[in-house]
Amino acid sequence: MTDDGWFANCEPGDVDAAAAAVRDGSATEPADWPARAVDVGFAPDEAAYYDALHEATVAAARAEAVERERADDQQLVHAVRAMDDCARTANELAERAAEWAGALFDVSGGGVALAEDVASRTAETPAEERAISLAERVVELDAEAEDLRGFIEQQAPTVAPNLASMAGPVLAARLVSLAGSLESLAKKPSGTVQVLGAEDALFAHLRGRASSPKHGIIYTHEYVRGTHPENRGSAARALAGKLSIAARIDHYSGDPKPEIEAELDERIATIRARTGDELPDDAGGDDAGGDTTGSDHGGAGE
Repeated sequence: MTDDGWFANCEPGDVDAAAAAVRDGSATEPADWPARAVDVGFAPDEAAYYDALHEATVAAARAEAVERERADDQQLVHAVRAMDDCARTANELAERAAEWAGALFDVSGGGVALAEDVASRTAETPAEERAISLAERVVELDAEAEDLRGFIEQQAPTVAPNLASMAGPVLAARLVSLAGSLESLAKKPSGTVQVLGAEDALFAHLRGRASSPKHGIIYTHEYVRGTHPENRGSAARALAGKLSIAARIDHYSGDPKPEIEAELDERIATIRARTGDELPDDAGGDDAGGDTTGSDHGGAGE
């Protein structure tokens, strides 16, 4: 932008150039921009200037939205949400397929394994044909969920290397999804990151109906789930603090910082030493296979 106005270097009717001027331009102080637009020949009068300004701002907003939706972190958001939808739908349909197949075939059990068995059969009646077809859809949805998981595991380390290394690719994608974007996650305080995914429990606490949650989706991380229950709050705070730092590094620079993860390892070791590292029976890895969709992982405060 120059002192002549927003559209001083734009040809009249060139909406793309005007939109670029709106997106990239700036001014140190207000001025009579309509008059300047008329003076430089961009618009014949003030009304025409405002019409052009409207077109330019709408085009600029549309371009910004398209660019944002095509960003790498948004592809992670879409992928993890689609993965959860596929897995949830497959599980729901698997129950229906098992009930139907149990009435038609000599089968027992349930889940995707039973659907795979039914899908391999040959139909002899129209009813069997439909039951087998439903089982096939269950298998396809389950396979799609696994393919989406593979995509996430491949892309997350590129989009957010520090976050993916520390949290695991799937949990990293879930955190970005819950926050809305990597930028939004990077701007959140660690206390908010700690309870992402525990919104129901948090709102219940704010209404005075429950104690404060000490963790949300980060419960699926081994450093929280694998820590003795009485120390999980401390582990969750330590993990959330380092995840917040990792998100900021990934958003603003993208440079790998392994020393941050090393500091977290040391902190968790100190926390676990309080109880002689006596881990509960359910200790395990991060979100490698557990379905956390639609669930509330908020734990009561210490």
